[in-house]
Amino acid sequence: MARFLKNKDASIGRAPGEIIFIGKQKVDESTIDLIDYDDKTLNERELGDITEGLSCMNSNTVTWMNINGLHDTPLIKSIGNGFGLHALVMDDIVNTGQRPKMKDHDDYIFFNLKMMDYDDEDGEVKSEQLSIILGKKFLLTFQECPGDIFQPVRDRIRKNKGRIRQSGTDYLAYTLLDTICDNYIYIIERLGERIEELEDEILDNPNKKVLTRINDYKREMNYLRKTVRPVKEFLILFSKIESDLIQKETVPFLKNLLDLTSQALEAIDAYRDMLSDHLNIYNTGINNRLNEIMKLLTIFSAIFIPLTFIAGIYGTNFDNVPELHFRYSYFIMWGVFLVITISMLSLFKRRRWL
Repeated sequence: MARFLKNKDASIGRAPGEIIFIGKQKVDESTIDLIDYDDKTLNERELGDITEGLSCMNSNTVTWMNINGLHDTPLIKSIGNGFGLHALVMDDIVNTGQRPKMKDHDDYIFFNLKMMDYDDEDGEVKSEQLSIILGKKFLLTFQECPGDIFQPVRDRIRKNKGRIRQSGTDYLAYTLLDTICDNYIYIIERLGERIEELEDEILDNPNKKVLTRINDYKREMNYLRKTVRPVKEFLILFSKIESDLIQKETVPFLKNLLDLTSQALEAIDAYRDMLSDHLNIYNTGINNRLNEIMKLLTIFSAIFIPLTFIAGIYGTNFDNVPELHFRYSYFIMWGVFLVITISMLSLFKRRRWL
């Protein structure tokens, strides 16, 4: 649960709605990126302060403001106050350990979820909190640091592809959520490819490194499930919401998001089962190797039992042991040892114990 409960001690005892950043600061300075558009015009720039963004509210354009960096609580407060956000919403925005959720505040809808990225080199899943505020004429996104998965959305806006420039903020919100859900599936598929490759490695050489990878993938899949499942829960509510902020034309698209999250959860459960199977195969392989070792040791012990018996007889301290004074007794003893050893090895091999 460490990924979900970050620095919770910082929130103990403080007043409800008190805005305190909880998490790891990932940028030195917060920035605001603006994309303001309609079907004919496009205005894209970095804002120096919030007043420039608020001035766009007087037009009939769609205003998308993306805030990078959540540690600057005065900036978050000024944005929240400018757009009429509740103090508890601002508190949720700056608390990066929040569980994914959605809240309908009549004038706007608040979404909080995890945006993920996959590192192809080390196979690591990286995540950051993303908050979305859907208003009538504006859409705000708050993320922990610059760089995200929304570049294709920005390109569609710039090139006026599809219906995004002819639609409102609700369709833009859907597009962002759709991109996030698609990325969930992409990450699950990439992890799944590595999980499937593990089976041959487990069968060929079950070792501690393989066991560590199995446990790492199980941890990633558990985290993905804890991330995607609440997203599906609030998308069920979102697809049924009755709000002036959602146009009827957008509702069918929202239901498509449910299909994506259901597909993601089914894939996660399938790979979790596969990892459990991998773990069983690993344990079986280790047990088989241990059994082979024990069998080999048992065979050696069985061979040495008669040899030890013979050596023990002639190692006694009795004065009258006739064979001790026979000239070739030492060589005869070794001959007997070899005959016994070869006979037992032949017996074990005939019975396929070797």
